[in-house]
Amino acid sequence: MTHLLIIGGGPAGTQAATVAAARGARVTLVEKEIVGGAAHLLDCIPSKTMSAAALRYSSVRNAVKFGLMGEPSVPSTRALGARIDEIVADINQDWTELLASQGVEIVRGSGRFVGPHEAVVETEQGERRIRFDKALISTGSRPRVPDWAPVDGERILTTRDCYHFEEPPPELIVIGSGVTGVEFTHIFEAFGSEVTLVVSRRQILPHRDPEVAAVLEEDFQERGVKLVIGARAEKVEVEGDRVVVYCDDGRRITGTHALLAVGSVPNSDGLGLEDVGVETDSRGFIRVDEYQRTTVPHIYAAGDVTGQMLLSSVATAQGRKIAWHALGMRVEPLDLSRVAEAIFTEPEIASVGLVEVEAAAVGRKVRTTKVPFASNARSVLQNFQRGFVKITIDPATDVVLGGTIVGHRASELIGVIALAVQARVTASTLLETLMAHPTMVEAITDAVE
Repeated sequence: MTHLLIIGGGPAGTQAATVAAARGARVTLVEKEIVGGAAHLLDCIPSKTMSAAALRYSSVRNAVKFGLMGEPSVPSTRALGARIDEIVADINQDWTELLASQGVEIVRGSGRFVGPHEAVVETEQGERRIRFDKALISTGSRPRVPDWAPVDGERILTTRDCYHFEEPPPELIVIGSGVTGVEFTHIFEAFGSEVTLVVSRRQILPHRDPEVAAVLEEDFQERGVKLVIGARAEKVEVEGDRVVVYCDDGRRITGTHALLAVGSVPNSDGLGLEDVGVETDSRGFIRVDEYQRTTVPHIYAAGDVTGQMLLSSVATAQGRKIAWHALGMRVEPLDLSRVAEAIFTEPEIASVGLVEVEAAAVGRKVRTTKVPFASNARSVLQNFQRGFVKITIDPATDVVLGGTIVGHRASELIGVIALAVQARVTASTLLETLMAHPTMVEAITDAVE
């Protein structure tokens, strides 16, 4: 019987554990915090819970404009924090019970390798040694804290400090305009904070299609968000009850709170990797091959700690494939070019496959069409007209290569294009698929028409 040791109980670790256990392996899972993963349960789930609440509260605020109701009350961020805690606790308990029911042994503590087939776990009861046949490292990541920002959890914050406010920050400065930065900008603007977004490049979401960034920038500005474009923060200080952000171009921005959204760092330190020959890159991310094997072939790594795509869906798929591979099953490497991504702002942003800007960058000839949601009946009657659907097609074969959606519930709508990309569906086939009317998904068939 193969003994699989998993260090880190996030999406990759829990998925690998359940799959391997179901196929007869002996599985030991080492987790020092919460089963389900710190990055998943302290970042993804809480932020998306806040995003859902922000969307509902924003809808209530906008309803006033239509004379449907009176002025809404100030949102209770304390109650929202309690709901987040409840959701996280439920998920942790569900995963713990599921793993236990499958015979997975859960060891609470911090694990490190001391030999090619041996690890030590520091538990509350003392040190425990575990011998294994194969191992998976799925220890995740944590918010990056630069030296120039003395995080105190009160005025200068990371994203993990944002879930238990007594009330929304009056004036919030968000540093970083990537996915995390724009999501928290959306959340706190909806809750009534005056938000300033510090953008180090010439547009928000610097690695995205400029048309996508333009839609979100326009929406932010209409909502009153202050965009500080082309300014890189280089120092943050607390002065009394104010926070001051100093930028490299001499600009000085003040507010009551500052939120850092400047990336993540891998939890690869303290694992004894150097003692067994597992290599990392210059940033600490673990090097892996197409089967997620590290430089020690019987030790795998998955999820955020590899730095490939910091998405729970990717980690879950990697964990599943690792379990199969570790048990000797035939496995096709995961194709990261077909992963659907979503940004939970309003409008939402989602993409999958080869999009227009990527095709242009590599000189590939594609056909791209775009349809605005302003021409979609369901969008108009719901007053969600901002955004568009953009489809990328291979002109030689008519196969759908990818697409981008900017609009209400884009994270759900992108599933249609994702399935088309995975199954190599042609535009003609997609066009002949009769969608319900009136629906927003009809914008996809309008685009391929």
